[in-house]
Amino acid sequence: YQRRVREAVVSTQSTGILPNHVPTIAILLPGIVAITTEAGEVQKFFVSSGTATIHADSTVQILAEEICGLEDIDVNAARSGLEAAQSKLASAADDVSKASAQIEVDVYSGMVATA
Repeated sequence: YQRRVREAVVSTQSTGILPNHVPTIAILLPGIVAITTEAGEVQKFFVSSGTATIHADSTVQILAEEICGLEDIDVNAARSGLEAAQSKLASAADDVSKASAQIEVDVYSGMVATA
C-alpha cells in the first residue's frame, strides 16, 4: 500500500500517526491498522504482528507477519481457533509450548475483537 494518507492508526495501544510525527519504531500487536486517505476514506486491516517505522519525512513503513481486510475475517472460525488455542495454553507442558499457544490466543483474540 503506497499512497499519501492523512493518518495511520496502528495496533500499538492505538498510536495515531499524523504528518510530522516524531520518528519512531513500534511493535505491532494483533489488531487493527486503520488508514485514513487524503479524501477522508478509512480503510481497516487486521495485522497479526509486525513493526511500524515512522520516518522523519512523515512516511510510515508497516511490516506485518500477516495482514487481511476486516471483511476477510471469519469470526466464527476465529472463535473456534481461540477456544482451541486456549485449550493448548491450558495444557502446555513447557515454556516453548506455552509461548506458542499464547501467541495463538493473542492473535485469535484480536481477530474476535474486530467483530
